[in-house]
Amino acid sequence: MILRMFTSADIDDFMERATDDEVAKYMMWNTYTSRSEAESFFTNIIEKHPWFRAICLGEKVIGSISLDKGKGAHSCKAELGYVIARKYWGKGFATQAVHLAIQTGFSDLNVDRIEAYVDLGNIGSQRVLEKNGFRKEALLRNWIIQKETVKDRFVYALLS
Repeated sequence: MILRMFTSADIDDFMERATDDEVAKYMMWNTYTSRSEAESFFTNIIEKHPWFRAICLGEKVIGSISLDKGKGAHSCKAELGYVIARKYWGKGFATQAVHLAIQTGFSDLNVDRIEAYVDLGNIGSQRVLEKNGFRKEALLRNWIIQKETVKDRFVYALLS
């Protein structure tokens, strides 16, 4: 497994997971319904993002992982996000991808903390973080509006 920059050639692999309702269940985004939506996301988000990587098995892109560095008073930390195509769930790929991201993420972004916000029902993601040494720090009640519903989140963190 490697993490690498996305290219426009990765859109078909991206669409495989982005059109899957089960993959999008705990995500902030709704499933994609057209290739043009994916092309817009690549142009407006991925290409401009300083730390957005493709999770690859050989040449196949099976997911994505990102680190968003905070600004101003929050520049000491970064928020981790990741998604894997459903047919690769339960095989340790997300755990391995997070491990690779944190190996370089602290130094790449010059941060002291990497944190992740996880839906209470997303047990698989909670396990991925715990296997990588993240600690559950808090339950954030009514933390975010996700798909028109106010939701709670657990916050997990790993210190450098």
